[in-house]
Amino acid sequence: MELTNQTTVSEFLLLGLTDNPELQPLIFSLLFLSIYLITILGNLLIILAVSSDTHLHTPMYFFLSNLSFTDICLSTTTIPKMLVNTQTQDQSISYSGCLTQACFVLFFAGLENCLLAAMAYDRYVAICHPLKYTVIMNPRLCALLVLLSLPISTVNALLLTLAVLHLSFCTDLEIPLFFCELAQIIKLACSDTFINNVLIYVAAFIFGGVPLSGIIFSYAQIVSSVLRIPSVRARHKAFSTCGSHLTVVSLFYGTGLGVYISSAVTDSSRKTVMASVMYSVVPQITNPFIYSLRSRDMKEALRKLFRRVSSVL
Repeated sequence: MELTNQTTVSEFLLLGLTDNPELQPLIFSLLFLSIYLITILGNLLIILAVSSDTHLHTPMYFFLSNLSFTDICLSTTTIPKMLVNTQTQDQSISYSGCLTQACFVLFFAGLENCLLAAMAYDRYVAICHPLKYTVIMNPRLCALLVLLSLPISTVNALLLTLAVLHLSFCTDLEIPLFFCELAQIIKLACSDTFINNVLIYVAAFIFGGVPLSGIIFSYAQIVSSVLRIPSVRARHKAFSTCGSHLTVVSLFYGTGLGVYISSAVTDSSRKTVMASVMYSVVPQITNPFIYSLRSRDMKEALRKLFRRVSSVL
């Protein structure tokens, strides 16, 4: 394919999961449309359950409702465009639309990263400093942690996205994914991408590494504190309060690491696509199930919510 330099770019092509026209309706109707609707419904139920039940007006569920809202936004940033492209058989996305989508993906992924760190701190305080929990995790601090996540995620997203504007691109403008991912956009550039790659590593270290370090530190302290509890039953109960969050953290960072390893060790576009699907779709649809199935309080809140809805209908 010809790779002549083309500074002015009007659009990119999102190749999606497959170029087989026979599989396109299957992907649209049975796979991604269903995934999107389940993601929206599941996370919306979490938000409604937390807001309607006073027993869930605690820091942990406050962060969870914000996480659910972030999951809805992240899914809405990527999947609807892919569904429209599938239905219209048009794989194109405008240059500005592609950068905007990449920016929002980075923003909501960064926001989720910060919220997971805040939830880890909440579990650390609850287990290691239970007597001071209500004093430390007061509503003001919880709101401040969420509000601080917004500018942090915004700076990260804008810094990496705006740096793409100085790049010139070739005529090969095909992105082997169903959404615009910053790393894939940079790979299409004909000009020098050294600054962009450095920024990605620096941003990953600061905006990704710092929250992850906070999560690791919190759980190291939690494990150390729980192991000092003499009662086996009490130890199990303490660990069980962290189970849902630890599962979500493992899924979020595990799939993110899978995307990085896949893009680093293989040139297969199919494997890159599947890794990106795991990262951008799977955590968002599974988070509501993880928290609703593992939490008695959430189950009870959902039952109350369904009773209220059924009584109204």
